[in-house]
Amino acid sequence: MTAPRNGTAETPGAESRLGAAPSPGAAQRRAERAAACLSRVTGLLEALGTARVARREEIARVNPRHLRSAVNLVDYAAVRAQDLRSLQNELAALGVSSLGRMEAGVHEHLVAVAQTLAAVAGQGAPELPDVPGFPTATSSPDAPWSSNAPSSHPAPERPDAERGGAPGAEGRSGQATLARNAAGLLGPAPQGRGTRTMVTMPSEAATDAGLARRLVAAGMDVARINCAHDGPEQWARMVEHLRAAAAEQDRDLRIAMDLAGPKVRTGPLQPGPRVARIKPQRDATGHVVRPARLWLGTPAPVDDGVACVPVEPAAWLAERQPGDRLHLRDARDSGRTLRVVQTHEGGVLVEFSKTVYFATGLALTSRDGSEAELGELAETEQRVRLRAGETLRLLNTSEPVPVTPEGPASIGCTLPEAFRDARVGHRVLLDDGKMGGVVRAVGPGTMDVEITRAAPGGSRLAAEKGINFPDTDLRIPSLTAQDREDLRFVARHADIVNMSFVRRAQDVADLLAELDALDAHGLDVTLKIETVGGFEQLPMMLLEAMRWEDCGVMIARGDLAVETGFERMAEVQEEILWLCEAAHVPVVWATQVLESLAKKGVPSRAEITDAAQGQRAECVMLNKGPFVVEAVRTLVSVLERMSGHASTKTDLLRALHAWAGFVR
Repeated sequence: MTAPRNGTAETPGAESRLGAAPSPGAAQRRAERAAACLSRVTGLLEALGTARVARREEIARVNPRHLRSAVNLVDYAAVRAQDLRSLQNELAALGVSSLGRMEAGVHEHLVAVAQTLAAVAGQGAPELPDVPGFPTATSSPDAPWSSNAPSSHPAPERPDAERGGAPGAEGRSGQATLARNAAGLLGPAPQGRGTRTMVTMPSEAATDAGLARRLVAAGMDVARINCAHDGPEQWARMVEHLRAAAAEQDRDLRIAMDLAGPKVRTGPLQPGPRVARIKPQRDATGHVVRPARLWLGTPAPVDDGVACVPVEPAAWLAERQPGDRLHLRDARDSGRTLRVVQTHEGGVLVEFSKTVYFATGLALTSRDGSEAELGELAETEQRVRLRAGETLRLLNTSEPVPVTPEGPASIGCTLPEAFRDARVGHRVLLDDGKMGGVVRAVGPGTMDVEITRAAPGGSRLAAEKGINFPDTDLRIPSLTAQDREDLRFVARHADIVNMSFVRRAQDVADLLAELDALDAHGLDVTLKIETVGGFEQLPMMLLEAMRWEDCGVMIARGDLAVETGFERMAEVQEEILWLCEAAHVPVVWATQVLESLAKKGVPSRAEITDAAQGQRAECVMLNKGPFVVEAVRTLVSVLERMSGHASTKTDLLRALHAWAGFVR
């Protein structure tokens, strides 16, 4: 007999002995625990039946190819309305699937778990509730559902992309359906990876055909054109370059175009005086290490980043020579001397060692006493400074608002409906969440917002900055008049339309109706989730979108993070991924992926990790930047490396309250 580590004798046949059969008492307790879990799983199956009946009408309206997916979406929402963490712990302790990978086939997964639990409990085949099957569009509300309706579009045996599967044939079919839908929306999965890459086109893509070729060669699978920028002429040239590059390289490139949607922004501010402040570079002790430089008149053809101020008459400038000294009294009435260091046709380059405030109409005097006058300078962009505790007054106007030191800081709001729908106590977020406040008073023409968050020394708010109302149900359509006009172009030239700021199922219905009217049934649809309202209404919006042939979801993490709060963003994006996997709807992981690399040429460590996590979606989107081609290559490399790793996880299934209203 081997002495145990604690020094006591080990009894032969004890339960603690490795490989020994459990005692009759332990076996009985295990069977009882399995029976208790079986009762809970049976209750979940009953909840599926209730949810399917409650959502029968919406399910029956979807495209037949999405019928199983719509039912599974409803099933998943019903299960996730409950807190399953204690059940998960019990299932894991019993060695049974803990429900952490059931998204693709909820009913089949629960049935398999129930059958396993019944065997552990020694009950034989379990008696499970009769869950209604699949309705049809012609079924009456009281007609029975088929419990074994076949899929209208059988899934391929070997899908293009695999994610973790649920037990049983239907679980595997759910993964194949997701792969089929991803291929339909985003194109075939590239060799070596299941996740596609999407790239936002910069304005230069309209004039630089080589950029399209380089992006396609680097691995871009979907090109994104944002209708909020440029115009039809530029879009058409971008599409021409992209199609030509794809044909040249024999690539299946998809083109997606974003509708701008009703983006809420700050209104214009009255410009400041036409003054330019130009100063020399100084060291830490205040000594000038590099004089200030300025072009007077027309700058040299080589752009060296030096500012330019017009001068009249031009003939006066033509007489200046290097070494000449020019005198003026600047906008502060300070005497200043400028030294000419270079001349060229139409202009001279001057240097000076003191800060100068240049203003329209100031006189320049040469050594010979002749004079010229500074021409019209650009207007100064104004901003309002906000500090915590102060009041910002939003105005229901599109007219420029003056910036004055008296009274509360004021600025316009581009959305009149905000003054109708906002309520006292609602949060307001400004400039991508850099500032935040709470509504203290609201009327038809004004809204007073108490600033609760700003930089320690105050923050400056300019025109054309975003405003978010995360607590306000803005009763506005997501499809604007401009979107409807742009949609005509999109329907003729693009493969996918991305719907911005979609908030409710009616918004999706409006888009589909517009596409019907344009006979654009070949244009696929992606819903951009970028508001709290859109996130909370996602199940209903998915059921509406599934009336279409191919649809997807984009997690627009920029605006969504502003509305949800950065600390909640991780769980929100996770919940969207879960729900879309249950609906077999492909997801685009968007915003700030490898942003430092695309803009500055060097990625951060956190960005690489974020890009790797994007492998859990069907597509990852990069924004534009001077180093975007290198960013595409890096993203492709990361995705190829990650595709070789299994998607293993066990989610803790606490109740999801965001979609509680969907479950009836």
